[in-house]
Amino acid sequence: MIGTATDEALARILDEGRRRAAAVDAHHALLWEALAAATEGGKRFRPALLVATHDALGGDSPGAAAEVGAAVELLHTAFVIHDDVIDDDHVRRGRPNVSGTFRALAGVDGATPDVAAGYGLTAAILAGDLALSAAIRAVATCGAPAPVTERLLDLFDAALHRTAAGELADVRHSLDLAPATLAQSLEMEAQKTSAYSFTLPLQAGAVLAGADAATTARLGDVGRAMGIAFQLADDLIGVFGDPARSGKSATCDLRTRKQTPLLVHARTTSAWAQLRGYLGRDLGDDELDEARALLVASGSRRFVEDLAQQHLAQARTALDGLGIPVDLVDGVAVRPAVLADGKEVAA
Repeated sequence: MIGTATDEALARILDEGRRRAAAVDAHHALLWEALAAATEGGKRFRPALLVATHDALGGDSPGAAAEVGAAVELLHTAFVIHDDVIDDDHVRRGRPNVSGTFRALAGVDGATPDVAAGYGLTAAILAGDLALSAAIRAVATCGAPAPVTERLLDLFDAALHRTAAGELADVRHSLDLAPATLAQSLEMEAQKTSAYSFTLPLQAGAVLAGADAATTARLGDVGRAMGIAFQLADDLIGVFGDPARSGKSATCDLRTRKQTPLLVHARTTSAWAQLRGYLGRDLGDDELDEARALLVASGSRRFVEDLAQQHLAQARTALDGLGIPVDLVDGVAVRPAVLADGKEVAA
């Protein structure tokens, strides 16, 4: 889904990182290789969304759009690496992630499991930091005029702040100290996902195209709606997904008690008394099936599916008012069919 120019920009940034890392020491070089590996396998829809917005608004800065698109992908990589640390996950897309890779390396060298795990988490935190730094540097050197670059850096800074706030809220709600309301859960998802995955690329593409402030602000609303729809679908995949096809754990959200709209709705139903017994611990296959059945019977799965469609409709309406092709939503925001029951999740 990523354009050739953006693909080349990302490869160039990663190669430059390899060169710098090799000049430090062999272990740091391995760390950069793990970071580069973490960029592989995704659909790259974020940079594609940025470039498509730039082009749809008549932009004439394809080189800068490619560089900033690569920066958005690096930002995503950083958040993915750090999110796996937060969730204590060591596999991503069906293979060891950064922490899993370095945990295994330490084990081969003779470290105890606990020590190896600590080393893996350390490597992941550092790799995420390196990806963040590379992303910001790519924006600063994208070749756009200074005022445009400054505005882009403001957009990246805003996305970083909002995403960090969303991640913190996600973990805070998972403490289960107080029930989250649906509004709180949706706001957390808007901060955690919409800010950098949709609002940032849409608005960055608009800024690079020279769009007016009103259009750029309106695209922020589109991004929020698209991001919430996308995250709602991801929440379903996080419970009902087939890990072999999605590369995402189907038990992590339940184990970590994430107060997603799926579980917030379930809390209001008669199924909650049974369902809560499946939260906060590792589940076997049979137990996962039982939890899924409760979420279906309670109507919570249907509620989330409908809510995702409502937000997609909002995004389509807003885009149509801006004169931007509505297929921008359909082409980016429809998730693959990766549910364990074979049903598709639209959003």
